[in-house]
Amino acid sequence: MPKPFRYLEPTFFAGLFDDPLLLVRIRPTGRALLFDCGKVHHLAKRVFTAIDAVFISHAHMDHFMGMDSVIRHSHASPRTVQVFGPPGISTRMAHKFACYDWNLADSYWGNFRVTEVGEKEQESTLYLGPQAFVAQPDGVRRGAELFANRFLKVTAVRCEHRIPVLAYNVTEGEAFVLDERLMAQEGVLKGDWLRELERLFHDGTMEGAAVSYSKQVGERVEECRAPDAAGLYRRIKRDEAPASIGYVTDVGYSAENLESLAGLLGGVDLLVCECAFLAADREKARISRHLCTTELNLVLDRLRPRFVLPMHLSKSYQAAGGGALYHELELPEGTTLLRIPDRLTPRPIMESEVPNPLKKVTG
Repeated sequence: MPKPFRYLEPTFFAGLFDDPLLLVRIRPTGRALLFDCGKVHHLAKRVFTAIDAVFISHAHMDHFMGMDSVIRHSHASPRTVQVFGPPGISTRMAHKFACYDWNLADSYWGNFRVTEVGEKEQESTLYLGPQAFVAQPDGVRRGAELFANRFLKVTAVRCEHRIPVLAYNVTEGEAFVLDERLMAQEGVLKGDWLRELERLFHDGTMEGAAVSYSKQVGERVEECRAPDAAGLYRRIKRDEAPASIGYVTDVGYSAENLESLAGLLGGVDLLVCECAFLAADREKARISRHLCTTELNLVLDRLRPRFVLPMHLSKSYQAAGGGALYHELELPEGTTLLRIPDRLTPRPIMESEVPNPLKKVTG
């Protein structure tokens, strides 16, 4: 199966019945983004230390309680972890910091920048690790982008789950890709000069930069100099739509929510989407503002993703397993279903499985 991503490596660290947990690794940097953090005790510390930003859909326990583990494995590192979420997320983070004593805070500790995503603006608060996570206002920004670097950007839209819930889109940055047909039309020849052109592309300094290159003119090869590297690149590049990932969980089915998702995620390459109930329990889905399989089918027909990974099935189906969910899904043409195990998190340890040294003394 062809992989649609150049820079991103999405990994779903949960099973069908587990709390949602999507990690998106950025290959060129080795860093990562985390989407929701419910039960996260099965993740290694090195996973947490690679996270640059956490994107919370909403503050229900199964999507937010693992933030304590994020703080635990990140607070004593000299960096700033960004946290994004719906209105109220900053106050909730402040409560988490206030739960603990920070009398041993040191000067090299890191910070948390928490951003509340409103309908028209984003308001940030910086929690300063060296000062025991005291809060400091960090400004208000407008615009659709929440987080961006040269390899990706993250945007969001607000949906309804009786409370505001954020759905997210991660779109890869533009790749340096050449079209050999266009190069031939221009007479441009391959050579070491392309390394310099690619460097300018990745540094974001193409505009106005000059570059020397080889050009075929009739029977001879001429050395030319383009005063505008960006203009030359535009003439020989291959247009390629960037790949994208959609993350949707805990949204009620409604015309308003569907329109919001379509505007954010129409034609997305990978859709990671909740499906909490089977078709027979559509009324339960309506009351609790979740999706059932019937409604997910409607969402898929509208969004037309290249791949879909259903998740977050209600634990009421655990005894029967998740097979029925896959059976009820009707995929649009061109959409591939990705299946996950029912469980990835380990089961609890039973008391009878733990050796008790007191028995040797008192038995």
